[in-house]
Amino acid sequence: MSDQISEQARADFQKARFKAFLNRVWGTLSGQPSTLLSYDDIKEKLRIGGPIYRGVQTVRVDQIAGSLNRYHEFDRVFLPASDKLADRWQSVNRAFYQDISLPPVVLYKVGQVYFVVDGHHRVSVAREQGQLYIEAEVRECATRVNITADIKLDDLQILESKVNFLERTSLDSLKSEANIKVTIPDGFERMLEHIAVHRYFMGLDLKRDISEKEAITDWYDNVYMPIVKVIRDTEILKEFPGKTEGDLYLWVLDHQHYLQAEEGIPLQPPEDAARTFVDEGVKKPARKPRSDTGKPGKK
Repeated sequence: MSDQISEQARADFQKARFKAFLNRVWGTLSGQPSTLLSYDDIKEKLRIGGPIYRGVQTVRVDQIAGSLNRYHEFDRVFLPASDKLADRWQSVNRAFYQDISLPPVVLYKVGQVYFVVDGHHRVSVAREQGQLYIEAEVRECATRVNITADIKLDDLQILESKVNFLERTSLDSLKSEANIKVTIPDGFERMLEHIAVHRYFMGLDLKRDISEKEAITDWYDNVYMPIVKVIRDTEILKEFPGKTEGDLYLWVLDHQHYLQAEEGIPLQPPEDAARTFVDEGVKKPARKPRSDTGKPGKK
């Protein structure tokens, strides 16, 4: 019986290695990395807080997509990336067939993603054997943005920009309901420009110095949200699959400045600009130019 289990464990490992090879080939062809997320990389880009112990929990295996220090040894779905892992992997796999209980793995949680601190082979075997859940000691790390297990490199770059935006503006503290999302790479940088210009025009209108805090809240309440309200009321987002309210906000302002530069039409208040965008059915790329100034409509 023991020999049969050992033989099955070896066969399972070879099967897992072949699947890892296919994943690597597909990753190369598709341009999407097949490696695990690096905790240190996520920590640096998203500037997450230190881990807080949350006790032993039951965790979905498919939410484990990263590693603290062994992210090169397994691929994104925890298949072994090297034959050097064979002995330990097969040992854990034999324990699975023999129904031997193993200690909980140790994980860091960031958003909705778990990173393995200890127990990489246990996670790999569990996933390969079709387990949906695994017992884990969880330590949660504070983050200002949410990430999920299917996060891509481009998503991470945008989230890094969002963290910078939130650190610069504290919008998540000033407006707890605010959760701006964009898929446009420089979207948050452009919003910082909008806020700076909005602050300038507020100072001219009110004839006094405007604090950053006042400018940020006023921009959100009187520039961003009026446009978003029109987007929601008209349900135009359905016409742009995969895009967000934040993307359409940027397009509305781009369209407004296009009309000003090309057709001499004066800048409109944000809500009117949004309705113009909707009424004209701006869906062709040629009518969604990138604004060089990024200036929002003046109130």
